[in-house]
Amino acid sequence: MGAPGRLNRITDVPGLLVGQAADESVRSGVSVIFADRRFAASVDCRGGAPGTRETDLLRPEAMMPEIDAICLSGGSAFGLDAASGVVHWLARQGKGFAMAHLRVPIVPAAILFDLMNGGDKDWPEETPYRRLGAAACAEARADFALGNAGAGYGAAAGRIKGGVGSASWVSDDGLIVGAYVAVNAVGSVLTPGNRAFWAAPWEQVWGEHGSEFGGLGVDPQSGSIDHELAAEGRIAGHTCIAAVATNARLDKSCLRHVATMAHDGLARAIRPVHTPFDGDTVFSVSLPSWQAQPEDAAILPRLVARIGSIAADCLARAVARGVWEAEPLGTLPAAKQILQRV
Repeated sequence: MGAPGRLNRITDVPGLLVGQAADESVRSGVSVIFADRRFAASVDCRGGAPGTRETDLLRPEAMMPEIDAICLSGGSAFGLDAASGVVHWLARQGKGFAMAHLRVPIVPAAILFDLMNGGDKDWPEETPYRRLGAAACAEARADFALGNAGAGYGAAAGRIKGGVGSASWVSDDGLIVGAYVAVNAVGSVLTPGNRAFWAAPWEQVWGEHGSEFGGLGVDPQSGSIDHELAAEGRIAGHTCIAAVATNARLDKSCLRHVATMAHDGLARAIRPVHTPFDGDTVFSVSLPSWQAQPEDAAILPRLVARIGSIAADCLARAVARGVWEAEPLGTLPAAKQILQRV
């Protein structure tokens, strides 16, 4: 048993911070996830249109056991510049992989496609993403904004406004799992007729804050599925980029399994998902501060399966929270404007 954490964000994992920056005129932004120390991480990428940087280092057989940050950015291929801004900022803080007298920050990154949302993308020379990457680092905090923020600032979710979402789960024995996502899906997060969220079965009541994303309940007609993609969805939104984290000690091999299982959260919250237009990417992070019970430590696969299952639930909730908290932008309406109560 358990409940959402105090912040109900990925930063309920102790030591983890999220920085976000956006450019309103460009209608795009950057998110950075880092910690008070280097950490183990892995990744799993789905769909036919991925955009990533340094993710090969996260393979279990690659030499780098820990990284310094994860960068999530809008801007499609232009957004990969954001990681350079993060690297430069971390280097100035003395962070990175030690090599002789040097330190080289290791920052895997993933991008989403938000180039068609009406913002000013006609930058004269240098893109804004390197600047936004550094700015996001400077804004790192535990309690960060949801909705129109960071990498989700200009995001779309099918025909409506996407955004940044996050959620967490604290088990009674102290295990913590959290998720963070920039929702920019080709598919829809809402059931046919815009009656409810696909993720409704996993919605939680979060203390005095109430229901996480409107408490609309499960759509009794959710078995009726439209398999046709709206043309505007294929233009506006491409790719969800996310991270899940835990306070359990896991290496890259175990974290790869967690990232793979966490993708089920996207599948629970978005239909269809992992399409040829998407490059859905989920990073997984271990920032250990919790000691597993002996029976779990002796059977590591059982612990990994437990964390992966919780991560998938958190990610499904995070998707719906990101869209629920989003505000209208350009021609994209907010979910709160169009949802009908069941």
